Amino acid sequence: MPLPVFHLSVAFVAALFAHGLQARDYRYSDAHLHYVDFFQESAGMDTLLERMAAANIQHVMLSGIPVAKKWDENEPKRPRYYAGDDANAYWYSATDVLVAHAYKKLPAEQRERFHPFLSGFNPNDKNADAHIRRMLELDPGLWQGIGEIFTRHDDLTALIHGDAPRASNEALARVFHLAAEFDLPVMLHSNITSKRERNPLYLQEIEEPLRNHPHVRFIWAHAGTSMEIHRHQKKLDFLLPTLERMLEEYPNLYIDLSWTMLRPYLLDKQGRADPQWVRLVSSYPARFMLGSDVVGRFDSLGEYMTGFDPFLDALPEAVAHQVAHDNFLAVLPRRVQAELLD
Repeated sequence: MPLPVFHLSVAFVAALFAHGLQARDYRYSDAHLHYVDFFQESAGMDTLLERMAAANIQHVMLSGIPVAKKWDENEPKRPRYYAGDDANAYWYSATDVLVAHAYKKLPAEQRERFHPFLSGFNPNDKNADAHIRRMLELDPGLWQGIGEIFTRHDDLTALIHGDAPRASNEALARVFHLAAEFDLPVMLHSNITSKRERNPLYLQEIEEPLRNHPHVRFIWAHAGTSMEIHRHQKKLDFLLPTLERMLEEYPNLYIDLSWTMLRPYLLDKQGRADPQWVRLVSSYPARFMLGSDVVGRFDSLGEYMTGFDPFLDALPEAVAHQVAHDNFLAVLPRRVQAELLD
């Protein structure tokens, strides 16, 4: 049954701010976490569990990184990030083996808190769906989603050999058909624009799969934004009206509000919630979720998740708890939701 839609005017939201809101205690679901970094290394599950406990994070989307950064023969120092030097990155399917291994080592009572997403495939390869099917059959019931799929991804795109992956290509259409068959949500990284263009240059690449695969639940990683885009363009003025239209038009679209969304969109420079974004999220209370987007290191996990509290506090309380915790769980496969209710 669809959840009720809250229609709040900007003036009403501003009135709420004027009267002040009491801080609330939140349980969190982290809808966007990478267990390994771009070198396929991790601080480990023990550290992750400690940071989850400290920040009241109940559930985590557990994914790898679909590419590995090369330490080039001609580089004297090992880079610390994919943008550390000009060396290439390459598709790395063993990332899913690392995620599955970490998950299987967990005690049974802890496993239900982790939701592995399969990501280690080349989105330009029309063999990708066959590979994913094999992975699903090798570990029946283990994988609960697909992604984060890297398509348009800032400078990382230029470091990977081959054509720039597009969310609307034929290879991924085959993957999306498979996702519908297995009832798996899909997380897509698909930049809405480039660093230079002040318009939604690549928007059609995300809209095409939304339109052509209505039975797939798509989680759009940070709504097509990135820190690199913000570094060059500051704030995308077209983002909010574009999301308003898309959420109305595509009921299978969900938005990951990971850390690149916090500023300059959800909070202003003084740390106050933006009334227009409060209105948007309140109007679609089941369609937004939080993500840390940490990569292999977890010390900042709690800081990222609790950093959303000023925005959550500005939402109606029921909506705030949905966004903080419930909405991510609601997009998981039906079998997983049934298990969580038992």
